[in-house]
Amino acid sequence: MTKGIFVTATGTDAGKTFVTALLVKKLREAGLNAGYYKAALSGAQRKNGKLVPGDADYVKRIAGVDTPLEKMVSYVYETAVSPHLASELEGNPVELDRVKEDYKAACSLHDYITVEGSGGILCPIRRGTYMMEDLIKAMGLGVLIVAPAGLGTINDVILTVEYARSRDIPVKGVILNWFHQGDTMEEDNRSFIEEYTGVPVVACVKEGEEDIAMKADALAALYQEGAVK
Repeated sequence: MTKGIFVTATGTDAGKTFVTALLVKKLREAGLNAGYYKAALSGAQRKNGKLVPGDADYVKRIAGVDTPLEKMVSYVYETAVSPHLASELEGNPVELDRVKEDYKAACSLHDYITVEGSGGILCPIRRGTYMMEDLIKAMGLGVLIVAPAGLGTINDVILTVEYARSRDIPVKGVILNWFHQGDTMEEDNRSFIEEYTGVPVVACVKEGEEDIAMKADALAALYQEGAVK
């Protein structure tokens, strides 16, 4: 059965797509059949009259995923805003049943599936209906939290961890992005997050990194069998 993990963040522009690409790349380079899925993507670029889901395209190129883009993302919007607003402006609102079916289809193609969220764990997906947490719970997955390594991340990570726990969403680990090894504050951020939350910082990623500093088997162990609800 396919094992999955959901990559969320402390907010938008935390580097989720960059980190996700490294995760999928690491698994694939270890010989594992690893793929990618994203429910809703905003801010797509139009090329030759067609919307191209940039996040999925980036992961596809960096990680060497051969799945067609249309099978990697369910909803693609051109407007660079939250999915709930993008769908109100453009039409085609997110339907949870379709997300679940598309996620199951992605699982049928891979042994390990990395699901990338939009924004943070409380990103609105459809006004008055779905938040990001609803998609995570529907897939039955635990989360990896991507966060910038710098000032303010302690507050943001702890809030995200505590919110996930309050919704019975397992937190598998934290990844600090744009990390500067030896920086006193960033090193303290890492240790404080672990001490306070009990959640391991499983990797620290430098800007422009081409490989994530963790072993493939340790990464694979974070993935779990999801039960679509």
